[in-house]
Amino acid sequence: MAYFDNSATTRPDEEVLSSFVEANRRFFANPASIHGKGREAEALLERCRDQIRSLVGSHDAEVIFTSGGTEANNLAVIGFAYALQSRGSHIITTAIEHPSVLNACHFLERNGFEVDYLPVDEQGRISLEQLAKLVRKETTVVSIMHVNNEIGTIQPIEQAVEIVHQNSRAIFHSDCVQSFGKLPVKLHASGPDAITVSAHKINGLKNSGVLMMKKGMTPSPINFGGGQEKGVRSGTVSVPNAVAAAKAMRLSAVNQENETYRKWRNDLIQFVNQFEGVQVIASHCGAPHIVSLAFSKIKGEVAVNYFQENGIYLSTSSACSSKSSNAGHVIEAIHLKQEYKFGVVRISFGKDNTDEEIKKFETVFSAFMKLLGRDLK
Repeated sequence: MAYFDNSATTRPDEEVLSSFVEANRRFFANPASIHGKGREAEALLERCRDQIRSLVGSHDAEVIFTSGGTEANNLAVIGFAYALQSRGSHIITTAIEHPSVLNACHFLERNGFEVDYLPVDEQGRISLEQLAKLVRKETTVVSIMHVNNEIGTIQPIEQAVEIVHQNSRAIFHSDCVQSFGKLPVKLHASGPDAITVSAHKINGLKNSGVLMMKKGMTPSPINFGGGQEKGVRSGTVSVPNAVAAAKAMRLSAVNQENETYRKWRNDLIQFVNQFEGVQVIASHCGAPHIVSLAFSKIKGEVAVNYFQENGIYLSTSSACSSKSSNAGHVIEAIHLKQEYKFGVVRISFGKDNTDEEIKKFETVFSAFMKLLGRDLK
């Protein structure tokens, strides 16, 4: 089996699993408890925060553990919108964000906030000039993802941050779920103010995410309870999940496979471009680990099923929306031609993939195109 759906989820690393099990055995106590076992758990939790701070290059970053990327994105967008409401109520995001950001923005619109959705070009890139026109004094939150989860487009984050910070006091949040461990992600002065990471995208565990913010930044809570995580995210903190998340982040940051992924991506793009009736999406500005293809006049499910029958697992764009019968919001936003709109599939690499699996993909792809009657160009 060749598993090329790593942008949907990844196989947990054995070191991550071992650390999770060991933490459950030894540090099971509630870190909010004042007895010895509780203090031990709290100390380990703080070591996890310190490790994550070192990974994003900020010794004093605020680190909040969440149930995953969705909650972390919700907390950033909704939490900062309410925390900064005295400054204004204008939000900026893009038309191709993950639903956890878009639906958070829709919620804010229903509650009196104004949201501008930046359009993108056919490669999925925003216009920095248009961003500059939209930013104003009342802008309080700008949320622009680093790498798109469906088509792999890399956004010009640092240039966008510069524009926002020069023209407003807005918080700049970036969903880095698809970029952490594949591209440099830091909380330095010229970078985002807040970033989101999801552990299960980097060979960690599901229901485990992190929101990291520059020192002193505090969103309003969006859930209510005992006031854990400095009052930002109530609920007993799972120390084992925090341990596993920190371990997954460390391993992914240390063992980045950028050059291998980039070679595979470039090779596949060159290979696919030989054929009629298929095109590569975001071919010029995509992340190294994602290749998004669009077949003409067929549904993506047809390709996914054929490849699965031949031992290769792909995805139809995002796993979060792959069961919908409509073209996804990302595909609509890049104005893909109608004949290609429903034939999109995503290939996403992970650390367990091999050169042999790439060759197998090419063999199966050739057979599939022959079955469709698609000739070489």
